[in-house]
Amino acid sequence: MTEAAMSTSIRADHPEPLWIQAVNLIKEQIGTGALKPGSRLPPERELCERLGISRVTLRKALTTLVEEGALSASHGRGWYVAASASAREWPNSLESFSETASRMGLAPSSTVLRQEVVAADLDQAEHLSIAPGTPLFVLERVRLLNDVPIALDLTQVPAEFVPGITDVDFRTGSLYDHLAAANLDPVKADATVEAQQADAYLAEQLQLEIGKPVLVMRQLVFSPTDRPLFSSVVRYRGDRYRLRTFFLRSAPARPAWGPR
Repeated sequence: MTEAAMSTSIRADHPEPLWIQAVNLIKEQIGTGALKPGSRLPPERELCERLGISRVTLRKALTTLVEEGALSASHGRGWYVAASASAREWPNSLESFSETASRMGLAPSSTVLRQEVVAADLDQAEHLSIAPGTPLFVLERVRLLNDVPIALDLTQVPAEFVPGITDVDFRTGSLYDHLAAANLDPVKADATVEAQQADAYLAEQLQLEIGKPVLVMRQLVFSPTDRPLFSSVVRYRGDRYRLRTFFLRSAPARPAWGPR
């Protein structure tokens, strides 16, 4: 874990609690190999200074990582990376907005702007592998964490998958839960992310100035049988959302013969 990485990753003005940011940072360091399995973390006092957090906040983060199996604690000796930690993937799991909020220790809610069934046009039908004219449930929501607007979410799902979905209260309801109840668990998604500027409509919904940056994530989510379940376009406030990932470089291929 490098001092430079830690000093720039914890932000007091970020929606994620400080302890969650510390958890994610340590997970990232494990995932990239900066923290090796079996290695010992720096002393708590040093970690607190580098991260700019209190001992109580740090302990909450470290305890969470122990519960998840990423770290182990040795009384009187410190905190160690678990031997199996390198086999874990951080944080590349598909999860709903509600699940993400729960993991972050925040309260999710939504303002529903649109909730209706329409006939799928040609583009929608092709994208979701359905026939044109198929009833399509369209759900548009402003997503909030602790009553703070974070994103504008437009989701489209074939209405046949979730009968009665138009009557669901999506101010607090989860689309993932209703799909799971219909035995249509989302298991993977194709996604793209790009930066855009907020137009007048988006700026109004997310309480932004027109032209401010937003991150746009487009997803097509699939069932275990590779059937498209729904598509979504989520526009996140650029100042309140971070997409955290990591990349590993594989060893370059070498010829089996010749000079080395």
